[in-house]
Amino acid sequence: MCGITGWISFDRDLTTEQDTLAAMTRTMECRGPDSCGTHVEPRALLGHRRLAVIDLVGGQQPMSVTEEAGTVSLVFSGEIYNFKELRAELTARGERFRTASDTEVVLRGYLRWGDQVCERLNGMFAFAVWDGRTSRLVLVRDRIGVKPLFLARTPDGVVFGSEQKAVLANPAVRRVVDTAGLREWLAFVMTPGHAIWRGIEQVEPGTVVTVDSRGVRERTYWRLEARPHTDSLDDTVSGVREILQDTVTRQLVADVPQCVLLSGGLDSSALTALSAAALGDRPVRTFSVDFVGRSDTFRPDDLRSTPDAPYVRAVTEHVRTDHADIVLDSAALADPAVRRAALIARDVPVGFGEMDFSLYLLFQAIRERSTVALSGEVADELFAGYRQFHDPEIVDAPEFGWIAVNAGPLDKDGTGLRADLLKRLDLDGYRRDSYASAAASVPRLGGDSDAEHRMRVMSHLHLTRFVRFLLERKDRLSMAVGLEVRVPFGDHRLIEYVYNAPWAMKSHDGREKSLLRAAVRTLLPEAVLDRPKAAYPSTQDPSYAIALQRQASRLLGDPGHGVFALVDQLWLADVVRRDAAGVDKLTRLGLERTLDLAIWIDEYRPTLDVDAD
Repeated sequence: MCGITGWISFDRDLTTEQDTLAAMTRTMECRGPDSCGTHVEPRALLGHRRLAVIDLVGGQQPMSVTEEAGTVSLVFSGEIYNFKELRAELTARGERFRTASDTEVVLRGYLRWGDQVCERLNGMFAFAVWDGRTSRLVLVRDRIGVKPLFLARTPDGVVFGSEQKAVLANPAVRRVVDTAGLREWLAFVMTPGHAIWRGIEQVEPGTVVTVDSRGVRERTYWRLEARPHTDSLDDTVSGVREILQDTVTRQLVADVPQCVLLSGGLDSSALTALSAAALGDRPVRTFSVDFVGRSDTFRPDDLRSTPDAPYVRAVTEHVRTDHADIVLDSAALADPAVRRAALIARDVPVGFGEMDFSLYLLFQAIRERSTVALSGEVADELFAGYRQFHDPEIVDAPEFGWIAVNAGPLDKDGTGLRADLLKRLDLDGYRRDSYASAAASVPRLGGDSDAEHRMRVMSHLHLTRFVRFLLERKDRLSMAVGLEVRVPFGDHRLIEYVYNAPWAMKSHDGREKSLLRAAVRTLLPEAVLDRPKAAYPSTQDPSYAIALQRQASRLLGDPGHGVFALVDQLWLADVVRRDAAGVDKLTRLGLERTLDLAIWIDEYRPTLDVDAD
């Protein structure tokens, strides 16, 4: 896992811009704490920060091969899980390897197959190839969007990076956020390709971008398609188990310590049990997060009917893992330094508040003992784990399911923002238009009933929009501390298979995650199998809200702060005077957003062009 960046210009000599390349690369030091490398040519600058996971000595980057027609150089982020098979195939075709790294497999695969190498890769990846033979740049992102990749077009080329901060470090890219960016941030519709900063776009998952002197072109090499599913229920359950075991086994390959993130829910418990089966006599290392006193003071809410701890214990005892609980207190969560670190990791104030901070602190603690972690992202979107999949009114509603359910750390009303700004943004209208366009683009399989197609739309939008937000969150917060997180449920083979299973199979036992539960039934305790879906834990300590009020009160002492171009100053003044009991969920979300915005404005110094569409 690493960070990549670069600058391509066809009208200037970039060898004079090495200080800029160094600045761009330096922004991603946390993503790659082990080493740094650059490649410099007149038309191309490439930068790389490395987190060494496979072939610790030989996998240095940028990695280059020089041929008679020119030099081909690669910067790569991610992991290729089938690199051993591809290496064997390439060796049989005459390629000769200098290292044992998966990076060299990608490079030599490109030399053999061109940009079609991406279609042979099983993994999470974002990479850039500067092909000096043809003076062109090739950018590739994995099918699901596990690894991020951003791009800004310039008059004579492009600037790119794993994170927006790397792109923003180039003086050719202006730090402007306009009305379109604010809508995308606040509406929570996650339009593919969009970023909040003007002029910066995401390379879409499953896409190859080619840049040469003629311009920028895109090719989609993978998309989520509707296909007939002909397997029986029993065969489907067996198929899910087989693919899952294979992908977990592949994703446990590393030359550094590994672990599993365990919450006691079905997803992470399944990964723990499957990891134990793959590792044999070696114990699985597991970590979980909890809060001081939570077991004694837990109160059910709209997303969590049970605490995690009893189910975590059940799994660790059943599987006999090497387990550690990471226990956090409200003081750590409310620490402004932690908020700042998490905000800088994400580049934009689009967070989950203290749920981001606890995740950051969890990763920080894990990194002291492991370098690679397996996590359960994508399972809820794939196996219909969320409440919105099972509520007929939400299924039939003409809006995104994660918005219609109106639960969790989502404030669709923009609590605390200025009324004139919200009126201009018209978030409800933007969401309606976005949903109509997105739903209309979902392929319909011939023979699907209207009800079946509605469930297909729900699944497709969660897998192509909502999950990308969660994957980016996990990537940024983990890589901020140099921890590589892998997501076995994001294997494209599993996604293609389960997505096309009919809804009757996905809900055959009358509840969420029917196929997954059936696939791992023999591996887990009954209590874990029967546990209702519970979201990532959140602190219930009232002292956290009090800390937010105190920090916001200090912000009011600077009435000229740029945050008040977006936040209603009178609203904030009222909130900080309330008793903590009067700070409800939406008010707390508004406070979180205000504090995030203040840090973001201080750190990134954006130009807010709120009058521009």
